[in-house]
Amino acid sequence: MADEMVLRAQRFINLTYPNNVLGVPPLAENGQTSWTVMYSLTRALQYELGISSLSNSFGPATMAALKTKCPSVNEGTALSANFTRIIQSAMYCKGYDGGEIDGTYNDRVKAGIVKLKSNMGVSVPYPGSSLEPKVFKSLLNMDAYTTISGGTDTIRSIEQWMNSRYAQRADYGIVPCDGHFSRDVQTAMIYAIQYELGMADGTANGVFGPGTKSGIKAHPLSTGSAGPWVQLFSAAMVFNRRAGVDFTSSFTSSLASAVSTFQSFLKLSVNGTADFETWASLLVSYGDDTRKGTAFDCADEVTAARAKSLCDAGYRVGGRYLVNVPGTSLDKVIKPGELATMAAAGLSCFPIYQTFGDSSSYFGRYQGTSDAIAATEAALGHGFKKNTRIYFAIDYDNTDDEITANLIPHFQGIQEGIAAAGNHYTVGIYATRNACSRVSDAGLAGASFVSNMSAGYSGNLGFPMPENWAIDQIKTVNVGSGTGLIEIDNDIASGRETGQRTFDTPPPNTDLDVPFEMSWTDQLVTDVQTYLKSIGIPESGPPDSWPSLGKTKYTTSFCVEFMLSWDDLFTSLARMLKMRKALIQTSAIWELRHFNVTSIGDLAVPKANDEFSDACVWEYYNDGSLPDWATQFLNKLTPFNDCSTGVGQIFGNRAITARNHAVDLGLLDEAKLDPTKDADIWTVWEKLHYNQSYNISTVPYMHILHASENGMARPGLTTSETDTELILKYYQGNTAEAAQQAKLRMGLYRIFEDKYNKVFRTYLSKGTNLRLK
Repeated sequence: MADEMVLRAQRFINLTYPNNVLGVPPLAENGQTSWTVMYSLTRALQYELGISSLSNSFGPATMAALKTKCPSVNEGTALSANFTRIIQSAMYCKGYDGGEIDGTYNDRVKAGIVKLKSNMGVSVPYPGSSLEPKVFKSLLNMDAYTTISGGTDTIRSIEQWMNSRYAQRADYGIVPCDGHFSRDVQTAMIYAIQYELGMADGTANGVFGPGTKSGIKAHPLSTGSAGPWVQLFSAAMVFNRRAGVDFTSSFTSSLASAVSTFQSFLKLSVNGTADFETWASLLVSYGDDTRKGTAFDCADEVTAARAKSLCDAGYRVGGRYLVNVPGTSLDKVIKPGELATMAAAGLSCFPIYQTFGDSSSYFGRYQGTSDAIAATEAALGHGFKKNTRIYFAIDYDNTDDEITANLIPHFQGIQEGIAAAGNHYTVGIYATRNACSRVSDAGLAGASFVSNMSAGYSGNLGFPMPENWAIDQIKTVNVGSGTGLIEIDNDIASGRETGQRTFDTPPPNTDLDVPFEMSWTDQLVTDVQTYLKSIGIPESGPPDSWPSLGKTKYTTSFCVEFMLSWDDLFTSLARMLKMRKALIQTSAIWELRHFNVTSIGDLAVPKANDEFSDACVWEYYNDGSLPDWATQFLNKLTPFNDCSTGVGQIFGNRAITARNHAVDLGLLDEAKLDPTKDADIWTVWEKLHYNQSYNISTVPYMHILHASENGMARPGLTTSETDTELILKYYQGNTAEAAQQAKLRMGLYRIFEDKYNKVFRTYLSKGTNLRLK
């Protein structure tokens, strides 16, 4: 909503500093405050102070110039009318009355400044209605000084107290008083402790370093202690959201009890006192990083010598990786025999799944499904028993918005993928405190492996330990010497994760398909294009044999590249179900290449058109509420309850039948649905339509169903070409046309199987480098 006075402030900036005087584009005159507005006001202040190089930052140069030219702004010292207008404009952007933006430091401005200082908590160190440089700096940012949504009045009172007590110290910056514990407030807390330790300005630096640690060790607190140290300690407890703790200057028995509860929760020495371990755990996410853990995680193989070193050092459970990262040289995967070596030495193991996971773009619902299936296949291959917990890694500093938009959907997909792969395993999460808590609170992870070692991550700053924490990662260390030397992350174990020390015999992996070597992508595209052209299917557009009722949506090259973008999923499904990957690839890519669309004016055979049919089903279940892709068919639809849809062009009711059959075979562990009920058909049809990983993972179950319905053996690693052709036929039906199409599909199957997959199985599984030079 537009604010008239903010709008006037924006106009003041644009009119007073035209022609890009400030070095930034003119402000949008929309009456909405933002960092962009504050940056422009900061530049305007620098301009009025005579600073030649303008920037968005209110840095040391701006502070020094302001202290020199106007150390206390009031009606008698303001440098100019525009100087005062900058103050008035900023006050409105912060929600305070600034008068008429007329350049007059009048009673309304004074009253607004007094209120601002009161809200900041700096009325004592900075009394009156003048504007001091530090307060001026805080006026030109987006910090709030009243409790905002999600904040607490108790935290706000602590923030005000800290500002009041330390604002006049040289390096202390006035913190927001919004009721939230943030990065700035945490830094201010370290400054406050350093000041109480007697550190001089210029020595205090806001870093939890050796001097601060030594000082805290010299200031233990217990029942009966009183004063600022207790205030800081109780503030830290409040910041860590410890229940039943008040901001207080007296170390009471009630506070001691809360401390004991906190110590027990984090597996610290339980003594009810503010000792160094407890202070450290309150101030930085990794706590006292000299603590000796009993858990570890590592990227290197745990050999017999290393296992002995670890066991001798007191470690009992370790995290190891299920897979390597495709396309990288990092070799972190569990090695053959390694788990047995660990177990023989007295070490149990918990599995970690991580490929790419260092940016938000990787994470999403469909990727989560694919990851879960790949993780299941890998865990089975290593022999992890049913109900073992797999920790899925998020290895970057995610924002709260990214947790909502990317990570929670990703773990929803993981849950779906775990079910699709037979519900062999349960789900854990490796991430920051905030991500672990939010994903777990959504019911999507049963335990948290917390990346507390990354103390600077915003997801660890101001967030308490997740209630379901299992592993607390605190520091990278070296253990052992000689052949027993290994680099690990030293972890604290809560007892929730005990790992696994006995393992199932891994299923034989002889002749199982392996990932596609992506350096061969262009060659594969060329081979598929050449073959499809030879049977009348050009790079783009419909096959030569089609009537002119529309056009295909995707080119041949797109279809091949799409298939390869999901190669992890195709590979995992093939390996897990002991089926040839080429069989799944052929059905999916053929259907995708033949997906046809029709223009509005050409609906002579509408039901034969894939996109139109999808719209008819949508209309049937949604009563006229069409998605964007279907609005072109408005008023032309004949609703019906099912059609083939998605990558593999699968009917909802047939998918239900196929997945129910897989449940009966023990291949899936999910609730069976009724293929005759519209509600169940819609549930599955919508997922087939929108969830690519769900659709792809249903394709092999369709093949298994078709084989069973026609008295054939389940498709496997030794299925003959004759039977493979029959299975491809049954995917389209038991008709002469389907038989003819199956012969054409077999040509595509042979490309995938004979020219690529078989070669990769033979050579890559032996470690031979097949990368194109």
